[in-house]
Amino acid sequence: MRIECIAIGTELLTTRRVDTNSVWLGERLAGLGLAFHRKTAVGDNREDLAELFREALKRSDLIITTGGLGPTFDDFTKELFAELLGVELVEDAASRADMLAFYAARNRVPPQVNFKQALIPVGAEPLRNQVGTAPGVWWQDPPGHPGARIVMLPGVPREMKTMWEERVEPRLKPLADRPVHTLRMVVCGVPESNLDERTREVRERHSHLDWTILANLTQVELLARGPEPRALEAARLDFEPVLGQDLASVGDGNLEDAILDQLKVRGETLAVAESMSGGLLASRLTAVPGASAAFLGGATAYTVAAKAALLGLDPAWLAQVGTVSEACVVAMAEAVRQRLGSTWALAICGNAGPGAEGEAPVGSVFIALAGPHGTQVRAPKMAGDRAEIQLRSTAQALDLLRRSLRNG
Repeated sequence: MRIECIAIGTELLTTRRVDTNSVWLGERLAGLGLAFHRKTAVGDNREDLAELFREALKRSDLIITTGGLGPTFDDFTKELFAELLGVELVEDAASRADMLAFYAARNRVPPQVNFKQALIPVGAEPLRNQVGTAPGVWWQDPPGHPGARIVMLPGVPREMKTMWEERVEPRLKPLADRPVHTLRMVVCGVPESNLDERTREVRERHSHLDWTILANLTQVELLARGPEPRALEAARLDFEPVLGQDLASVGDGNLEDAILDQLKVRGETLAVAESMSGGLLASRLTAVPGASAAFLGGATAYTVAAKAALLGLDPAWLAQVGTVSEACVVAMAEAVRQRLGSTWALAICGNAGPGAEGEAPVGSVFIALAGPHGTQVRAPKMAGDRAEIQLRSTAQALDLLRRSLRNG
């Protein structure tokens, strides 16, 4: 089956919004033994969309669109498909009733323009939206295209995912091939190119699997895909001794998940004190559901006054040792650990830029980990812009804690 995804929205063509819907859909299709043969992102332009829809109808058996189902002037996915296939749009009574109930539950009245969302092409079926107002569309055997299927989904990820799981995937299961399973290994502290060389022999030993290496600013992922779970498990067993302590997690989690899981198992807790990273470390931890079982909290002590008020550090002493220094970061970690009564405490200070005369050079970073056996310090020199330095510093701090937990 040739399956095509069309992500619709001008915002997807800028740097401000990333198309995550097609990635998620690709993973769900893989679980059915299906896959995209083409993915396209297109703006809210009628001519571009109409041309793309015409081409997709010629080359694909299943067309999945995300976006363009809303009530505003730039939402016309259904209208264009209806025009191309020569059918009318008619209001679906159940979709209108769902919309009225959605607004009534929130003590609101829908604007008249919202009822545009209840229009469905003749011959197609509405897909109920349990978490929003825009119904989707399932259109099987559209005029002139017997055997084809068109699925139109909302662009809002939560609405799209719920609709797919409840309304679309059950219809595709009878068409499924052998499911494709994935082995995901998250590696920290190793550059992508080094990891490539280091794992080449093991990957060649398991060359019957489909391998990918994905790197970002905080970790590297090794992905293997194949139809046999036993083959993936055999690969994992061969990889673990090669990766050693650099292997942070296996499965869906990330570095934060691995740390919080270890802390929970050990019955231990963590606090943080941040200056240069501005709360990013705490944000990464609290993004994990259930983080409160191990993460107590922390302080974003960005200025000297904040370091004095929140952590009890002496401003005169800070002026002497410097706020970007080993002495400062050690004092921050030990102070927040003592104040919150945590087993462990991480602290970060540094200069992420821009630089000024008399300051530590841009890229200077100090990381401290205070724990039951004393305090460790790392002072990596980091390159990149402000956001990259901040993100990399939190990754190195978390990895320092992960390795310490692993070693006892």
